[in-house]
Amino acid sequence: MDDRVYVGNAAVDGATDAGWLLGHFKPAGDVRHSTDVEVKWGVHPAGETRSRWATGERRTALLVLISGAFRIELPDRTVVLREPGDYVVWGRGVDHSWYAERESTVLTVRWPSVPGYQVEPPVRR
Repeated sequence: MDDRVYVGNAAVDGATDAGWLLGHFKPAGDVRHSTDVEVKWGVHPAGETRSRWATGERRTALLVLISGAFRIELPDRTVVLREPGDYVVWGRGVDHSWYAERESTVLTVRWPSVPGYQVEPPVRR
């Protein structure tokens, strides 16, 4: 087996690491280890919300809706992703939070991958 190639399933692999598929938190030597980018497959039940606002963000983020309806709260606006493929990008320094209006699956890409950054688990409203 070539350790430079990994084949998996986002739902299965994501379930074991809070949805994260790629980033600094994967073991060194694993092809999924990266300090450049993080990728998450997020499955969120209806009513789930971020436990607190992310502030002082040091990364750029892209969030793409796969299914459901997902609301992103930003300081100056609210964005609701409703159609598969809808997405939002925000840059460094943009505070944010989110809420799953319906059961939702989202793909998140953040860069760079910042060690030590972690937030409490999401909560249900």
